[in-house]
Amino acid sequence: MKIECRDKSKSGFEKSRTECARPRAQQCEHSEGCHPIATGLRNIAQGCGERATLGYTTESRWDSCQRFPKVISTKSGSHFERSLIRHCLLCAVLFCTALAQADEPADKSKYHLFNPAPRELMRELSTDRPDQTESAYTVDAGHFQIEMDVANGEIDRDKSGVGDMRSQIWGFGGVNLKAGLLNNVDIQFVLDGYVESRVKDRVANRVTHDSGFGEVQTRLKINVWGNDGGRTAFAIMPFVKWPLSQSSLRNGETEGGIILPLAVELPSGWGMGVMTEFDFVHDGGGGYDTEYFNTITFAHDIVGNLGGYVEFAALITPESGADWQGQVDVGFTYGLDESTQLDFGCNFGVTKSAPDFNPFVGLTLRF
Repeated sequence: MKIECRDKSKSGFEKSRTECARPRAQQCEHSEGCHPIATGLRNIAQGCGERATLGYTTESRWDSCQRFPKVISTKSGSHFERSLIRHCLLCAVLFCTALAQADEPADKSKYHLFNPAPRELMRELSTDRPDQTESAYTVDAGHFQIEMDVANGEIDRDKSGVGDMRSQIWGFGGVNLKAGLLNNVDIQFVLDGYVESRVKDRVANRVTHDSGFGEVQTRLKINVWGNDGGRTAFAIMPFVKWPLSQSSLRNGETEGGIILPLAVELPSGWGMGVMTEFDFVHDGGGGYDTEYFNTITFAHDIVGNLGGYVEFAALITPESGADWQGQVDVGFTYGLDESTQLDFGCNFGVTKSAPDFNPFVGLTLRF
């Protein structure tokens, strides 16, 4: 960089005539004075009227080897420069070390249900709703989360064979209660809430009404990797359905399965979720069938706190001989704050065996 001599009114420093007149071929006579950091500090000190304190003379020379204005220093000044450089290097090393440590996630293994993780170390809110793909992330240790269906409907018309059945099933207050047991483990209690069912057989001209409370499940989510950082995250979530008393809405059998969700961070702010689920369901004759439920979802922020997703889900029950069910889902989420989220959307059946429509509105709270 070329250094030009400017008058005092522009630079704030008094110009020495020898500073511009000194020949460029002149070599450094005092190598210590050529260090750019020390030179800059001396110039600042001169501008502030502190030359006597630092022990520097006011004579300046043009330094041809470093191309910086050099100020001849006394012995006390040279000692100050060496000490200053050592301290600057030490500060630089400490600063770089602090930056490297800041990039590493904090060790949160010591936190558990009775020793909650501090709020400043909590992860961003992650929910298992509204899409059908479960999250790979757990609730922070010692914290709780409520994910609720304000309303959830299933509307379908089945004209298979010679029949003509129309059904409407509405659920209210279904809830998933979560508690963070460890940094990478949470437990969940899923209650179906109040369910009201109406089925109309248009051929027989008969209407059936049922209502009551649905099933209850217990699930345990174990994050294997990616809970606190990384471009991917994976979890294992076994679950069991309680054998409640049989009713028109419950089969009264113990059932269960295992869920394997994977989260992937994509470029340009996109996120992808993939899930495989194995369900062991009662076949009504004393045995069990295996159902395979697979989903893939893509999500992205839309504007502000509003986000959206599209999803494809498929349910296959090969042992029962039933037709597979396919759905295309569209939903939206809106974050009211870092621990509160609203959601709404609809799942659309794309096969005859799937429900035609599945609208929903939900709410999530974390504390």
